[in-house]
Amino acid sequence: MVNRAELGVIRGARAGDPACQLALGKLYLFGGASLPRNMPTALHWLNRAARQQQAEAWMLIGSHVPFEHARHCVDEVLPWYERAFAAGVEQAGLVLAQLAPPNYTEMQEALPRKVRFDVLPAESALDGLAPLHNRGLATGSSEHAAGSWKPVPENNEQGTENRERSTEGRGASAADREQGAAGREPGTAPQEPSAENRERAAQAGERAAQLSLGLWFARLQRDGSRQLDGIATVNFKRAIRWLTLAGEQGDPDAWFALSRIYMKPEFSQRSVAEAQVCLERAADLGHRTAQRECGLYAWRHRRHAADSDVRAMYWLQKAAAQGCEQAQRQLERIALAPRAAAWGQALLSLAPAALPALAVRQPLLAARLTLACAFGLNRAEALLLDVKTADHGHCLVVDIRASYGRSKRRLIALRTAQQRQLLDQVVAQFDRFDGCLEGNYRQRLYRLKTCLPALADEPSTA
Repeated sequence: MVNRAELGVIRGARAGDPACQLALGKLYLFGGASLPRNMPTALHWLNRAARQQQAEAWMLIGSHVPFEHARHCVDEVLPWYERAFAAGVEQAGLVLAQLAPPNYTEMQEALPRKVRFDVLPAESALDGLAPLHNRGLATGSSEHAAGSWKPVPENNEQGTENRERSTEGRGASAADREQGAAGREPGTAPQEPSAENRERAAQAGERAAQLSLGLWFARLQRDGSRQLDGIATVNFKRAIRWLTLAGEQGDPDAWFALSRIYMKPEFSQRSVAEAQVCLERAADLGHRTAQRECGLYAWRHRRHAADSDVRAMYWLQKAAAQGCEQAQRQLERIALAPRAAAWGQALLSLAPAALPALAVRQPLLAARLTLACAFGLNRAEALLLDVKTADHGHCLVVDIRASYGRSKRRLIALRTAQQRQLLDQVVAQFDRFDGCLEGNYRQRLYRLKTCLPALADEPSTA
């Protein structure tokens, strides 16, 4: 949990205070008392501070933010690396050389004349910066292989040939990485060497690549667990971008991963409400774990939201139908089987012979008793239940508390097609006699005792 001092810094940074933006960027850059290290978030706040003339901000960007994060916002951070390099930050020069286009004037001044850079993103360091190379900085980062590229003069046939061979080598390396990616276990995020190839496929609209790339940036697996082998520093913003694109194409795993991201305490835009929205979208698309979690969430909030227990049973039934044992166990606790009552046993013994004759004289009373036999209703529930409003498709809601204070609300799951068909027939019977008044509870009880005297002295509750 964020402490009071850091909370004040966050509020000041969001309000536009440049000093607070700088301080918040440093907290995310180096880690605070309760804020974890997060390079993309640190770059965001340091960039905002640098735009408000905070010199320390662009010095920190040039000194500590590597190329893999800077390349996602080149237009915004390029001036800060330029200033840091001019101020003597050599690491900024290494990153700047990879970010700058060939016609970047300031970088050309630091290089021998008529030398053209063909920078390889995230794979090579520039040996052309002689001062940096002589100090050994080209080998200081594990993310860039020093010496893998040499600047070549323009209009040089030998240099052109070398560049062609280098391009062929890079293509073979990419093919090897793709072959290794194909051999990974299903459900794991892509490894870093194939991220660029995945991103090309994702930009082309391939849903599987968008999901895989989003999981990689978030260091998550399909089941929501942490991915140990992945990107060095998570980038939740990029992960959200790709996972949202995959989810909009109907991928339930993408929405489930988004729900996990929005619940992470280290995510600066953490939102429980947004996480629940993503979870329900995954559940709608058939994600079993999301359906179970939606059911459990609805059940926990049943006292605060109307019909929340009905929604809980709906999602748990969906998950149980896909083989989720936890959802099945929770369903058994929610929809307890009613205890056999003396009234119910007497009704079951009379029903086969008495109900057909009763249906001729009192069709609605016979329908109520049929419902009581099928679903184990006690006498008060059978006579007072509003059948049409109690039917929710997947369950029967027995709630007569407004008319019978001693009763309790309970749910009865519709488990078979025969139960569903029987309930449809009873509802149709009530629709057919919609204008026929049944009277109040005492009048219905009087008809019951008149038509079936054997039930007159039986208790009405289970």
